[in-house]
Amino acid sequence: MKVGDLVKLRAMHRRQKSRAGLIVELVDKKCWRTDMRGNKVDWSKIDPEPHAVVVVNGATLTIPLTDLEPLDEDR
Repeated sequence: MKVGDLVKLRAMHRRQKSRAGLIVELVDKKCWRTDMRGNKVDWSKIDPEPHAVVVVNGATLTIPLTDLEPLDEDR
């Protein structure tokens, strides 16, 4: 994915509708995944991973690339 791509955000729960956004920047950030590593955070144990700064409904969100899907422009 790259700046300018349209993406779909993965729904965080069943009732949430899928949302689309526009990537405006790519950054590296650390992300502690409690489902895999538990609740006790130790930032020294993880490396930064790629994130996208995405504009969704006027709000700017920073989301890991693994939680985004490219939006098919042919639809």
